[in-house]
Amino acid sequence: MYLNPSSTVMNAPRSRLDGAAWLLIALAFLSPFVLFFDTARSVVSIWNTSETFAHGYVILPIALWLAWRRRAVFDALPPQPYWPALVLLLAAGAGWMLAGMGEVRVVQQFALASMIPLVALCVFGPRLAKEFTFPLLFVLFAVPFGEVFIPPLIEFTADFTIWAVQLTGIPVLRNGTRFDLPTGSWSVVEACSGVRYLISSFTLGCLYAYLTYRSTRRRLIFIGFSILVPIIANGLRAYMIVMIGHTSGMTMAVGVDHLIYGWAFFGIVMFALFWAGSFWRQDHLPEPVPAAPAAGARGPVPLAPIVAAVFAAMAIWPALLTYLDRAAFNPDPVVLEAPAVSWAPAQDFSSWRANFMQPDASFNGVFRAPSDGTPVALDVLYYRNQTRDKALISSVNRMTATKDAFHEVGSSVRTEKVGERSIAVREARMRGPRGTFLVWHWMWIDGRATTSAYAGKMWQAGAKLMMRGDDGAAVMLSAPYADSPDEARAALRSFLGENFGAVEASLAKARGAQ
Repeated sequence: MYLNPSSTVMNAPRSRLDGAAWLLIALAFLSPFVLFFDTARSVVSIWNTSETFAHGYVILPIALWLAWRRRAVFDALPPQPYWPALVLLLAAGAGWMLAGMGEVRVVQQFALASMIPLVALCVFGPRLAKEFTFPLLFVLFAVPFGEVFIPPLIEFTADFTIWAVQLTGIPVLRNGTRFDLPTGSWSVVEACSGVRYLISSFTLGCLYAYLTYRSTRRRLIFIGFSILVPIIANGLRAYMIVMIGHTSGMTMAVGVDHLIYGWAFFGIVMFALFWAGSFWRQDHLPEPVPAAPAAGARGPVPLAPIVAAVFAAMAIWPALLTYLDRAAFNPDPVVLEAPAVSWAPAQDFSSWRANFMQPDASFNGVFRAPSDGTPVALDVLYYRNQTRDKALISSVNRMTATKDAFHEVGSSVRTEKVGERSIAVREARMRGPRGTFLVWHWMWIDGRATTSAYAGKMWQAGAKLMMRGDDGAAVMLSAPYADSPDEARAALRSFLGENFGAVEASLAKARGAQ
């Protein structure tokens, strides 16, 4: 890629900042990693264990290189500390602390990453920091984020693949994200979602747009295509693999070659995207360098006071979180008694159990109403003193394991009446070796029921902040059906109406509520 000498200024005069000033700047930028070491370590841990986010190792070096290309700006604009930015730095620290109380690791990681540009704003001032906007914001790409897009990407890939196969004239029988062709069965799972393609394309697209274009409009258009193209390309990739498997009698594209074809196709698509984008490149134009201050303008000011203030604005939050965690810790063991339900015990109809982190206590029972022959299973998973390895709300908590014999074929949120109350339940349609069944599930946090992970995390953080602990539970009701899900819904609705109070009373007693 062509780099204009005027943009890098290889022969720029030496910066007016002395060694002590550069040392203070380095300390200011290193302090977030020291003060929030556990959060930084969690980021690196994900880089080590996830191929999806292994690119995180190169983000910081690239950001430093991008800043080095603009080093001549320091000669034109010396740092001018900006004290009002401390308010934003305090807000980022508060967000980190609240996320820690709710065990929302990704928010903590983003809060840490956001402190880097905020430190620059505090130490450099708005005018100088603005010249490094992209290198500073590029640091955010180091945060392992994107798994939240996996479910919708799976749905889109399944929809696109089935539509394309049907358009080809091949009959398809669909069951959720699983579908059958005359030659064999296929399933769109997490690895087929295309989230790796999307994250890689978006990261490279932003970097390419910044280096190649000078127009904000061109940059935004190219970034938009870097998001859209991999999503469409992943649908085409899935269709291509299904067709290769179908036409070869399921002898090709069903093993390791499945992955090889996918990545080869993605590489071709990315090459085509960047090749097309090169027709509108503007990197032959110099990057603007701000004019030096007029004669008599204020020069650089001492940086020690602002660096000390930056350190203090960040240091208070780890200390406060440690204090609140210890104050909210409940040393009592969880005693979860069986709810006093009015239905009689019945025989279990399924071996299914939710694939959740190990709880502190659990309950499982199957019941049947005297007037209804449909059994209902009740599962309760209770958590206390939650951590990253033992949490009620986590991306690893799912209805089924990846290679489980049970499959979730659809889900939705319903509102059910329980006496004078209305509660939201998430309905999952399940298929297993012994037939189909419905699961209604919700979370009980701080004495309230919800299906929203976001609301649950906020309630958990609020409860800890008020010294009420972080107790929470997952409640799951399941019932089988043969022909129509309405059979199971009727049984679940009946159980909920008659026994919801008993379940809540058992949870409140376990928590120690009066």
